[in-house]
Amino acid sequence: MEKKKKSILDTFSEKAVIKQQVFTNTFNTFRMLKSVLKNLAEEYNKELGIKNNKPLVKYKNRGKFQASFKFGSEMLIFSMHTNVYEFDRSHSIWKTQYAKKGKLCTFSGIINIYNFLSDSLKYNRTGDLGYLVGRIFINNKNHYFVEGKRQMGYLYKDFGSKVIDKEALHQVIESSLEYVLEFDLLVPQYDKIKIITVDHVQERNQTAMLKTGKRLGFKYNSDDIQGEEAIYTGH
Repeated sequence: MEKKKKSILDTFSEKAVIKQQVFTNTFNTFRMLKSVLKNLAEEYNKELGIKNNKPLVKYKNRGKFQASFKFGSEMLIFSMHTNVYEFDRSHSIWKTQYAKKGKLCTFSGIINIYNFLSDSLKYNRTGDLGYLVGRIFINNKNHYFVEGKRQMGYLYKDFGSKVIDKEALHQVIESSLEYVLEFDLLVPQYDKIKIITVDHVQERNQTAMLKTGKRLGFKYNSDDIQGEEAIYTGH
C-alpha cells in the first residue's frame, strides 16, 4: 500500500509541476500575442490610412484570456483556455519522434482563434455564429505547433524543434487573416429565413432579426477538399 501511495503522489507531483509550467508558458505566450496584435494593428493602419477619422484595423484587449482583432468586416477572437490538455491517441502528434521520446511533453495549453463578423459583436447579435480557424498549442518547454484549416497554413513538420516567439505569432495571425479574407458573407438560403416570429419583429431591431454567419446553411468543412486540418510550425 505504501508503494502504491508513493507512486500516486510521485505521479501527481510530476504532472502538477508540468501542468503549472504549461499554464505559465501559455499565459506568457498570450501576453506576447496581444503585443503582436497591437503592433500589427498600428502597422496596418499606417499602411491603409484612416478613413472618416476611424482606423480600419482595431485591436482590443478583452481581459486576461481574450483579445480581438477587427479587420474591416472581419473579427478574429483570440481566446486562451485556462486548462491544460493531453491529446487523444488518434491524434497525429503521436506519430512524431518528439512525442514518442519526450516524457509528458505533449501536455499543452491552447489558444483558440475564432472568426466572427465584426457586426455580430458591434450589434450584440448573440445568435450569430463564429468559426474556429486555428489553435496554438504550447508545452512546458515553450515548443509549439498550430492546427488550422487547410488554407490557413503549412503542413506539419517538426514539433519540438522551435520555441514560440513573436515572429511565429506574427505568421499565425497573418495566416489566419489570409484564410478568413478568402470567404465573404453568403446569402442565407431562402427556406432558412422565410418564417420569423413576432418576437423577432416586436422585441428585436432589424440587425438582430436573423442569425448570421459566413457559412450559415452550409457545412463548415465544405472548404476542405483534401482533409480537415493542416498543422504547421511557422517554417
